[in-house]
Amino acid sequence: MKIYLGIDVGSVSTNIIAINEQCEVIASLYLRTHGRPIQTVQNGMKLIVKELPTNIVVAGVGTTGSARNLISIIAGGDVVKNEITAHAVAAQHLIADVRTVIEIGGQDSKFILLENGIITDFAMNTVCAAGTGSFLDQQASRLGIPIEEFGTYALNSKADVRIAGRCGVFAESDMIHKQQIGCNIEDIIYGLCKALVRNFLNNLAKGKKIMGPVVFQGGVAANAGLKKAFEEELGLEINIPEYYNVMGAIGSAILAKEEVANSKKTNFRGFELAEKKFATQGFECKDCPNCCEVIETLMNDSIIACWGDKCGKYQTRVKPSTQAVKL
Repeated sequence: MKIYLGIDVGSVSTNIIAINEQCEVIASLYLRTHGRPIQTVQNGMKLIVKELPTNIVVAGVGTTGSARNLISIIAGGDVVKNEITAHAVAAQHLIADVRTVIEIGGQDSKFILLENGIITDFAMNTVCAAGTGSFLDQQASRLGIPIEEFGTYALNSKADVRIAGRCGVFAESDMIHKQQIGCNIEDIIYGLCKALVRNFLNNLAKGKKIMGPVVFQGGVAANAGLKKAFEEELGLEINIPEYYNVMGAIGSAILAKEEVANSKKTNFRGFELAEKKFATQGFECKDCPNCCEVIETLMNDSIIACWGDKCGKYQTRVKPSTQAVKL
């Protein structure tokens, strides 16, 4: 049985999924990255192999996310794609005629427009993480509410409370002020949801015409209050996929399947990569005024990749028995 792995390594979470030839998810894993992408992926490989049938053959591997290039080296990836492409591919697999993708993750947000299966426009948040998963986690913790129940509180709102949402600091200050004047927690939370929707549409959509079908994915899609707020603001139905929190990984797995369609062999290092010793080391090259920050990746003490040097001279120092990868 051939399967394809998708690995999405972000700042907050690491997602690993396996799909079959029909692009059906047969195993899914969601882990916290905790600033250790290599170790998290190695641990993920140990865990996901236990969820897979014994007769599987990994035919392809795709990586995406902020650590996609590094993890492609570690895992032996066949294709490396940015998050925009991966999320668009996954959404289109779910709904063939999808026109708008809203993705809100741990520390970033994405807005993607498609037409006839082609990405026509996209945007990502830049300097502020207001409205992302980490911000909502922080507010839920401050209020003493489990993040899993945050959306339920929003749905129980009975009054309109306006919260400033353009900045995370101002939003928190506004929430505290509304608490101090006696507003109900449910109303404050739904007011925050509506503020985050306004912030998303004003900063990322920027007046662009949003058309359905609309797919809402990313970990924050679990918040029912945000789904309701988006539907009220847009006047459109919001579709949330079954695997909403691992859609980037699904997209990268589908892309890997397409990439290796005419290939005889995958680059995948095998699930035993979980037992290998990986490390990275960096230094500043002072051989010229560029002062490049050079990063080397090692496997069992052998350099397998090097990047950051503008002239490329460190590429030639990689041992011939390994494949050098320039990022």
